[in-house]
Amino acid sequence: MHQPRFHPCQTTECSVINVREREGANVNTLHVDEREDRVVVTLDRPAQRNAINAEMIDELHQVCGRLERDPKLLLLAGRGDHFAGGADIAELRARGREEAFAGINRTLFDRIGKLPLPTVAAVSGYALGGGAELTYACDIRVATTTAVFGNPEPNLGIMAAAGASYRLPKLVGVSIAKQVLLGGRNLDAEQALRAGLVVEVTEPNCHVDAAHRLLDRISRLSPLALRLTKIIVDAPGSHPFADDIAQAVLFESSDKRDRMTAFLEKKS
Repeated sequence: MHQPRFHPCQTTECSVINVREREGANVNTLHVDEREDRVVVTLDRPAQRNAINAEMIDELHQVCGRLERDPKLLLLAGRGDHFAGGADIAELRARGREEAFAGINRTLFDRIGKLPLPTVAAVSGYALGGGAELTYACDIRVATTTAVFGNPEPNLGIMAAAGASYRLPKLVGVSIAKQVLLGGRNLDAEQALRAGLVVEVTEPNCHVDAAHRLLDRISRLSPLALRLTKIIVDAPGSHPFADDIAQAVLFESSDKRDRMTAFLEKKS
């Protein structure tokens, strides 16, 4: 099993994403860098600690739509010192019961969680409130030594209702999740690593490079196997029948035969 670990910066210069989305797109709160095998999305409201507002939610939905039509790996990061300091409090204050039933943030995070191929959050600084819940929706998280995860929503008279109540216990266990959600506990990078919330801790400004290295490894794997594995892992109560069906599909795939043939030829 891959063990969580601390990594010092392995490059002299760590990548900083600052690429506008391709022509024709309309994005104001994100930087989107579309590559051959992945899409790199950077939350871009640094003056507001990348607080998640309605416009950012709409733009992230646009990204999800593209990844559903043309599946690629996804890397999420934040511009500046923080991943995302939470939701936009001014917008939250104006929301009422209709917005609560609409599940504005939850709907987006559920959609991210169901994207076809793996997603990685590269976290530095604050990942609080909705920002933390966005990272919980990703498949894997890496972080810098400056990272802080927390859900301070009860301090504002609300709860973490965009996925934290059902995602965080699965990620770190019920006890730690309740400390975060009920006790106001924040997890720093070392605590998040021990809890299994993140798989790697890097020096500041090196988290994006670490995420790319992880995605480089993932990109060499079978896309069909990744898609089916993700579906099965996230499917509650469907084991083992769903596992058998998925494996039957993979056993009949040309990708499986090609990869195993290449392995055997290399071994001989």
